[in-house]
Amino acid sequence: MSESFDLVIRGQRILTTAGIAAREVGVRNGVIAAIEPLGNGLAGAQVIDLADDETLIPGLVDTHVHVNEPGRTEWEGFASATRAAAAGGVTTIIDMPLNSIPPTTTVEGLKLKREVAEDQAFVDVGFWGGAVPGNKGDLRGLHDEGVFGFKCFLLHSGVDEFPHLDADEMEEDMRELKSFDSLMIVHAEDSHAIDRAPHPGGDHYATFLASRPRGAENKAIAEVIERARWTGARAHILHLSSSDALPMIESAKRDGVNLTVETCPHYLTLMAEEIPDGATAYKCCPPIREASNRELLWKGLEDGTIDCIVSDHSPSTLDLKDLENGDFAVAWGGVSSLQLGLSLIWTEARQRGISLEQVVSWMGAKPAALARLQNKGQLALGYDADFAVFAADEAFVVDVTKLKHKNPITPYDGKTLSGVVRKTFLRGSVVDGQTPGGKLIRRGNV
Repeated sequence: MSESFDLVIRGQRILTTAGIAAREVGVRNGVIAAIEPLGNGLAGAQVIDLADDETLIPGLVDTHVHVNEPGRTEWEGFASATRAAAAGGVTTIIDMPLNSIPPTTTVEGLKLKREVAEDQAFVDVGFWGGAVPGNKGDLRGLHDEGVFGFKCFLLHSGVDEFPHLDADEMEEDMRELKSFDSLMIVHAEDSHAIDRAPHPGGDHYATFLASRPRGAENKAIAEVIERARWTGARAHILHLSSSDALPMIESAKRDGVNLTVETCPHYLTLMAEEIPDGATAYKCCPPIREASNRELLWKGLEDGTIDCIVSDHSPSTLDLKDLENGDFAVAWGGVSSLQLGLSLIWTEARQRGISLEQVVSWMGAKPAALARLQNKGQLALGYDADFAVFAADEAFVVDVTKLKHKNPITPYDGKTLSGVVRKTFLRGSVVDGQTPGGKLIRRGNV
């Protein structure tokens, strides 16, 4: 038989939209062109036979990554972030509009970021725009330039060049976004509630946790829900950590409010009771909460109240984590986990009887749907040939010095996890970490 595909991957465990089955996958011009029963004998220029312990899964989509370049490239950069993504089976990331300098709040800022990213990306990279006070006139231009939606904060963002909106300003911008069917993604913590909470100073995690109460999150989420209800705009809650908010989210969805919600591996795998004093690698905002809260977040995922799982990879330099003093008030808030997300979630999920198919849906198909990516997150005909070869039963111990992100810190250092990504393909080519093959993608024109 003449060679009809560029690549054929064969195996007993191929995760298609119909579940895991014995299949052969044919790739042509970077796209999945055939999926047939194993044994049909698809021919290709390259043929790969999976080992018995390997599952071919669609490449994951992480819609919440802070790459920080340009301007804070010492925190992270496109080369290091996308290497880490590929090592974790993530083949598409969407970059947040901060903490780069300038932030992505103007078309000029977006173009600068694209110029910097152009030749460095090992996976595909898209961009969110930012909604800040005074840039309402920039939103349509950014949308037309292909951003996937707009991020705003309802309290100080942590960096002065990305100021926050109040609820009325957010509503005004939502009306603007509704006019061209864009999406508002919101860091939902209420600034007034935070102002009235205890001060976070010192090395006790419990003190820091008290400074970011659930009430601050609940109040802000209620504002997002009502403003989305009034405007009819699409709204998305970022990094949900308060399980208290689940009933009102469920109610809003039932009412037809155009709302989606994400959570992150750190809220699903870590718990406040086990965070040591001074362990600022665990600091993030909103914070990692108690074990009981974590269990309710898992239930929210399983019943569909929470839509997807993304990393919120928000790295910084080691000195900004205040490792010497371990002061939670001073340390930068952000968890570095881009490379580890699949293994983290799979380790927890399998103990709960949750299937790999479900995990991959939460981390692939659902984030792709959020960003309206038509050809990512599923192993199906016509989709990009973005894959990960995943050994679900292989265990490993996290060694922070071997992770691909730029600064060697993560709260998962030393933890034993299940599931190893052995190889990642982007449009049918193995990501080797040497030759950047990622594309810069745009909304509606991926």
